Amino acid sequence: MSEQDRNLRAKRFPNTTTLLTSERDTGGKLLEYDEEKITKLSSELFNALRMLRELSELPKDEFLSNPHYVASAKYFLIVAIEAATDICNHIISRNKLRVPEDYADTFRVMKEAGFFDDEFAERLMRMARFRNRLVHIYWNVDDELIYEILQGDIEDLEEFIDRLMGNLRKL
Repeated sequence: MSEQDRNLRAKRFPNTTTLLTSERDTGGKLLEYDEEKITKLSSELFNALRMLRELSELPKDEFLSNPHYVASAKYFLIVAIEAATDICNHIISRNKLRVPEDYADTFRVMKEAGFFDDEFAERLMRMARFRNRLVHIYWNVDDELIYEILQGDIEDLEEFIDRLMGNLRKL
């Protein structure tokens, strides 16, 4: 989007904060800060984590032998990671931070702004890259890896909620 288009949009919609996202993510569309959308995204994240927790309680053999369990886990991982990324993009928009280059960079921007420490941001960036594997290289994701993620790594998304969601009212 050109500078002229951004200025025109700002004149037409003076009470909104917008974030230009990279064309790889949204086709160059503007993302507006929207508290109602954050509430919806938070709800989706909580629901996905609840479903992932249920799947994590299954014995490994039962999980791996049922393609519906594996597919559900993959889907809910994508939803949870997408929701976390989208929530961060709204915070980035609200705080007028730099535009992320890709999904993983969203968490780097949050780290640069002081929302996350280096170690936690790196774990979230790995998660975002894994989301890309699930979406784009889905045929080459080992089901046992999905089970391992259910056993430990979804705690990072729960930590995301603890660290960030409690502070949303302050933003």
